[in-house]
Formats: sequence, structure tokens, C-alpha cells
Amino acid sequence: MPEWLNVLLRSAGLFIGALFTARLLGRRQTAQLTLFDLIAAVVLGVIAASISLNLISLINGLVALAVWTVMAVGVFLLSLKYKAVREIVQGRETILINHGKVLEDKLMEAKMTPEDLISKLRQKNVFQAADVEFALLEPNGDVSVFLKKDKQPLDAKTMGLNVAQQTVPQTVMLDGEIMDEPLTAMGLNRNWLHTELEKVGVAPENVFIGQVDSTGQLYLDLFDDAIQVPKPKAKEMAYYTLKKCQADCEMFAHSTENQDAKKMYAHSAEELKEILNDLKPVLLK
Repeated sequence: MPEWLNVLLRSAGLFIGALFTARLLGRRQTAQLTLFDLIAAVVLGVIAASISLNLISLINGLVALAVWTVMAVGVFLLSLKYKAVREIVQGRETILINHGKVLEDKLMEAKMTPEDLISKLRQKNVFQAADVEFALLEPNGDVSVFLKKDKQPLDAKTMGLNVAQQTVPQTVMLDGEIMDEPLTAMGLNRNWLHTELEKVGVAPENVFIGQVDSTGQLYLDLFDDAIQVPKPKAKEMAYYTLKKCQADCEMFAHSTENQDAKKMYAHSAEELKEILNDLKPVLLK
């Protein structure tokens, strides 16, 4: 058999074997690989390349490949079951900053320089170490950062706002084709979709992607990017309509002489005010 054909057949077989081995080793991303995972992947690659180029005998190479694969899978399964094995193979997290104080001894233990720490913080959009309450070096080499209370960004919970639960947007149009199943899942139909398209003056065949969010808003991306699709205003209109109703109730409460009516309008205005406070993050986002 010609040498080139021998290499071709070996390489093709090892390629299929590598795919199988990769499935056995799991679906972790490159950033999630530990030092052990990286060493195992490099050794398996070197053995496969050596077999492919006939640098070592086929039998010896396959034995080495099988041993490394079985050992890697075995260690991975043991690490899933036993914490002690996990700590040996993957390592443990290391606290680099504790209560705003950089721990120099932990930096040395992790073989990191101050420049390395600052670079890792910048990757988390933190440009001052003084803003950090805690920072931990994860076993995969990533750094997790927890900011001090006064440096954390505002969120709905911090501001005391109740935010409606969101659901996954449904794609109702692709490449100009209407998709009935997602429409039905949202409790909608084609008539509703055609009405919404008519509001913005867009023909169905011009729509590249159409999605409906949990509040019933339709968002469109057209084939022709030069065409500007008007931004949906239904939520904003609903908010300002409720705002007007509240103002009307307050006006009626001040203008009427009937005490029962005054109380009713005042009570209605307060209820509308509470409703508006709850809905504002959703309707005006």
C-alpha cells in the first residue's frame, strides 16, 4: 500500500475516533477546561498525530490512545461523584480580594501578578480594585467579581419595583413565511399578524425575521435594511392613557361637590397611581 494512502486511511480513522473521544469527554467549552483537561487533550492529540504519520506502530498507538481516553473519562466520572477527586483534578477557588483588601499571599499562591489581577478585573468592566468587595479565582482561571454595595448597578429589586415575568419571544416569521405554531402558542393568529404589519406598512414577503414578545409587541427585521420600521408604540400609548385616566380622576375629585363621588374619584386615582408604578418598568422600558 502506498505511504500516502496509509496516512490517509489512518488519519480518517483517527478523525472519527477523535470525534467519539470528544463526545466521551463531555461538551465543556474551551474556557471551562481545567489544566488536567488541557493536558489530556494535548496528549491525545499528539498520540493521534503520531499514529496518523506512522511515527509509532498502530498497535502501540491505539493502546496508548485507549489508556489515555479511559483514564481521562474515569477521572472525569470520579470527579463528578467525589469532591476530593474534584479538588485534586480541578483545584479549588482562591480568594484574591476579601472585603476590598487584595490578598498578596493568595496572588503569589495563584502565580498571578498585580497586573494580571487588574487585567482580569478590567475584563469584568471593573477598573478600580477599590470597588471590589470580593474576587475569586475559579478553577478554570476565570475571576468572579462581587462589587461593593454602593458600586453595584441599580436593578428593579434595589429600586423596589415589581417587574412582570418575561417569557421567551416567539419567532412568528422567517424569510417572509408566517409560522402558525408560534402564533398559536402566543394565543394569536394570522389576522392579528396581518393587522400589525399593515400598521407599519410592511408586506409579509419583506420580513426577514418577525418576533413577538411576552407583552404582544411585534418586532421586525426586514430584508432591506435601508427601510426604517416604526418602533411599536402600543405599550407607551397604554401607559399614557392610564396616566390621563388618573389625572381625570384627580380633577373630578377636586371639582365635584358630592362627597361620595369625591371619595370614589380620589380612591380611583390612588389605585391608578399604584397600577402605573407597577406597570411603568414594563410599558416604558
